[in-house]
Amino acid sequence: MSASRPTTRPRKEPSAAKPGRKAATTRAGAGPPPAGRPEAGHRTDLLEAMLRIRRFEERCVELYSAARIRGFVHLYIGEEAVAVGVSSALEPEDAVVSTYREHGHALARGLTPEAVMAEMHGKATGCSGGRGGSMHLFDASRRFYGGSAIVAGGLPLAAGLALADRMRGLPGVTCCFFGDGAFAEGEFHETANLAALWNLPLLLVCENNLYAMGTALAREHAQTDLAMRAASYGMPAWAVDGMDVEAVEQAARRAVGGIRAGAGPHFLELRTYRFRAHSMYDPDRYRDKAEIAQWKSQDPIARLTERLRGDGELDDEELARTEQRLADEIDHAVTAAERAPEEPVEDLLRHVTSAPSGEVSRP
Repeated sequence: MSASRPTTRPRKEPSAAKPGRKAATTRAGAGPPPAGRPEAGHRTDLLEAMLRIRRFEERCVELYSAARIRGFVHLYIGEEAVAVGVSSALEPEDAVVSTYREHGHALARGLTPEAVMAEMHGKATGCSGGRGGSMHLFDASRRFYGGSAIVAGGLPLAAGLALADRMRGLPGVTCCFFGDGAFAEGEFHETANLAALWNLPLLLVCENNLYAMGTALAREHAQTDLAMRAASYGMPAWAVDGMDVEAVEQAARRAVGGIRAGAGPHFLELRTYRFRAHSMYDPDRYRDKAEIAQWKSQDPIARLTERLRGDGELDDEELARTEQRLADEIDHAVTAAERAPEEPVEDLLRHVTSAPSGEVSRP
């Protein structure tokens, strides 16, 4: 498609986004957090969490370019506010299902950079034992049920996890991240319908970054207000500025609170943007440079940094210390990954076939 031809619709600010049929009528993210204004320490924690994702992925770009990590790599740079804001509203007993663009979700959920980097290198110390790589991060101990290389593939799994928790009487909420491309798939509509029909404790988080791989939203959907369409299933749904981590967190807390109160599934359309191409293989010829530059001016890390500076909650020295701490953390992760062992050849069929139980009788 021509890069000079308009491919996106004008975007409204979150304050103009109408909530879903069952949602409250206030602006998304406008309500106070549970304990009033977040403490300064919490806001700087949000900034550090976003910086960890950004710096981790920037290092992945270097390693991929040097052929030190292989395979498909889908970067999350620009979308950090979504993973961090939503994850801040979740509890350890909650479950998370992700996509193939999942480094940010994994790190925000608490997986260590060392475990994720080792997985990127295909090493046995990786969170998936080196078997998954970039698109299949997994950690059952944190109820992080990983990414899927199939668009919309995680949605039915998330509904199953939510149903299983409810049937076992467990209090957890299942959070499922997916992109706007998944909205065009039958799995989304089947999941949304069953979740609403069965009143499942499911949070559907649509990361609307305007492009399904290289296809612009307006070229794929006749109605581009995804929150309004989700609300047609009878669930609270609203759009949020996905480039503002505090707005994302407030909206996620509001949604999770409703789910825990028994109001059934909720849908958040988080309007965000990826600064990099779809994957490291993608030449990114379908977007105007001016469009990318405009969205970069809304960088969620820069926005929160300036807000904290303006409120007197962050200075240059503290920011420099944070950056150095993260650099050391990622350096350690890379060194550990490169020194880590490969999976032994004799274990290659582990988790693939069942253990032999004896001689198979023949007719």
